[in-house]
Amino acid sequence: MADDTTPTRPIVADHDPGWRARGVVISTELRAALAPLALRVDHIGSTAIPGMAAKATFDLQISVGDLAEAAHAFEQPLADRGFQLSPYQQDHVPAGCDDDQARWAKRLWMRRGHPGGDVNLHVRLLGSPNERFALLFRDWLRAHPEAVPSYARFKRVLADTVADTGTYADVKDPVVDLIIAVAEPWATATGWTPHPGT
Repeated sequence: MADDTTPTRPIVADHDPGWRARGVVISTELRAALAPLALRVDHIGSTAIPGMAAKATFDLQISVGDLAEAAHAFEQPLADRGFQLSPYQQDHVPAGCDDDQARWAKRLWMRRGHPGGDVNLHVRLLGSPNERFALLFRDWLRAHPEAVPSYARFKRVLADTVADTGTYADVKDPVVDLIIAVAEPWATATGWTPHPGT
């Protein structure tokens, strides 16, 4: 789910119980800085999942009504907070999904080496399939803690095998797709909807 584009070796750390609280702090700061265009702000990805080993980079998702408007409006407040806009503007479309790739568009800002923490900030359209995908992935793993150790072990082995974060993300994507394939029936059976701004 992370989109690191710098050619650095991935390092998967033990879960830090403080990650979730730190995600709340970063989310709160960004919600205040990016209002009113930030319609929701969510801590997503592995650092948002209790017990999950992860790269110590926070993935946050901002949901907006218009990507171009948000990209323009967010430019200065994010630069002021140490973020740089990535050229990456497309999410991985899951295998077997025949969606128009344009529905999986996003904007990505990254922050590294900042006292406020390393962050991948994914800006996606409210109600888009990639916005939903990120929230369902997080919430299914939160609801199924028995699946966390296996996924964490996979990530550790992968990080020890590949040379850079780009390859790490590319190899991880199909495994994330498999988790979503299991999560979709759960979402239907439970009437899942993501909690606002978590």
